[in-house]
Amino acid sequence: MERSRGRSTGLGPAVVSALAFGGSGVAAKPLIQAGLDPLHVVWLRVAGAALVMLPAAWRHRALVTRRPALLAGFGLLGVAGVQACYFAAISRIPVGVALLIEYLAPALVLGWVRFVQRRPVSRSAAVGVLLAVGGLACVVEIWSGLSFDAVGLLLALGAAGCQVGYFVLADHGGDGEEPADPVGVIAYGLLVGALLLTVVARPWGMDWSVLTGTAYMQGSGIPAALLLAWIVLIATVAAYLTGVISVRRLSPQVAGVVACLEAVVATVLAWVLLGESLSVPQTIGGAVVLLGAFIAQRSTPKAAVPEPVARGEGAPAAAEGELSSGSRSA
Repeated sequence: MERSRGRSTGLGPAVVSALAFGGSGVAAKPLIQAGLDPLHVVWLRVAGAALVMLPAAWRHRALVTRRPALLAGFGLLGVAGVQACYFAAISRIPVGVALLIEYLAPALVLGWVRFVQRRPVSRSAAVGVLLAVGGLACVVEIWSGLSFDAVGLLLALGAAGCQVGYFVLADHGGDGEEPADPVGVIAYGLLVGALLLTVVARPWGMDWSVLTGTAYMQGSGIPAALLLAWIVLIATVAAYLTGVISVRRLSPQVAGVVACLEAVVATVLAWVLLGESLSVPQTIGGAVVLLGAFIAQRSTPKAAVPEPVARGEGAPAAAEGELSSGSRSA
């Protein structure tokens, strides 16, 4: 009963996180088309979210001395690394190809669990990941552009590696007798990410007047400030909060599979709001991603395994202990 409750309470936040993250591109694209550099949009996103989370950072200031490595790693990899590498990658290789490479992260998470942590991985979880990655190949239509720029490929792989760090660190934050509060982890991760991105994006050269004007979505004018608010509050703050909750309740590898829905969500929203139509292969690929997520989430633990099993059903022992206490996040 407890394991089943853990699955149900973890799957919901994972789906919400995917929906929130998936909506970021649809809101960001009109801002970029209005004249903002992609890296400036990333900086505005992270810096704005960090500002929103400042009260939480003050409330959980003890984390700075208690878990400094966790906070620094989460900010470097889970916030700044993923977004900076991805936006740099799409400046050199097709967006769809970069997105598929980034979403190899769930498979890389399984590799981390199996070969670094040396924990067994259930066959169902592995099959779910393979299905999800295969479905993503259809969603992004990888066959449409395969002339890779070597640097762009490395940047996209860097984004995938950073995303693995996000899932692993989010799960690691729940370890120990006194788990790090997820809200505090997110708050300081965003602060660290904002500082790092400030160096990379150099926002002092940004065209700030774009934010006071109007951006256009399929010919309809929308205040740029409203789009930015969506990116900051929903696609960043809410997305990270529900994302870390799902990682700790489902386990990193299963939450990673469900997070693949972000690509499907982004594609569907682009179709509805930006007029970017879906092809038949993309529709089929989306269904396969959903199937993969379902199989991994419904997988059962192996019998007679003395150590914690990385599987799709429940969370690792440390995360399950935290589940009952109700804490979580990022």
